Amino acid sequence: MPHLPAFLSFTLGALIGTFVGTSTRALLRRLPRGTALPPPWLVPATAGLTAIPAGLAGAGLLSWAWLPVPVVLAWLAVPLAAVDLRHRRLPDLFTLSAVPVFAVLITLAAVFGPDAGMAVRAGLGAALFFLTHLAVHLISPGSLGAGDVKLSASVGGLAAAVSWPALIVVTVLAGVVTVIADLVRRPRVRAPPVHRGVPHGPGLLAATWLVTVLAGQGGVLG
Repeated sequence: MPHLPAFLSFTLGALIGTFVGTSTRALLRRLPRGTALPPPWLVPATAGLTAIPAGLAGAGLLSWAWLPVPVVLAWLAVPLAAVDLRHRRLPDLFTLSAVPVFAVLITLAAVFGPDAGMAVRAGLGAALFFLTHLAVHLISPGSLGAGDVKLSASVGGLAAAVSWPALIVVTVLAGVVTVIADLVRRPRVRAPPVHRGVPHGPGLLAATWLVTVLAGQGGVLG
């Protein structure tokens, strides 16, 4: 049964993701800058975004050395998106801790995977993305929040670890996701104009997760 490992990996990923999502929901309720009412989709989203790369790894379509990257990204991205969509903020607990966590994971992937140069690219990409977002924030604070600037280092590092073109793909895709989400959400929301738009963070996170998962499909990460 050639698909059995993939099925088992997918199922195990879903179970682990469910546990992590449930734990994260409880954490957000206690976190000072979390949210008292986490959205109902938080747990299933975490489970699904964990199961997909796990299943791909089981099927041989994603490097096992790279697997922890999209998995941990899902664990951080879902609660960040949940808080950002509801409160227009990105908790420091997740944005700041993401930098050292992904630095370790990318380094391990570089050591045990087929692309030894990804760690250097990740460091340069993180710095480039952070400085670019910081400049935009300083020039126009209203267009880009401080939380987005803190998040940009991790996003830039992850995208550059995949490849340099992935930085452009993530940037463009994040904008597309944000615009589409805004068009879908705006007619349904009754709120002051300042609260009607969709924050940039969720689109950036979604684009980055998608790129880290699809990277293995093109053989970039073995």
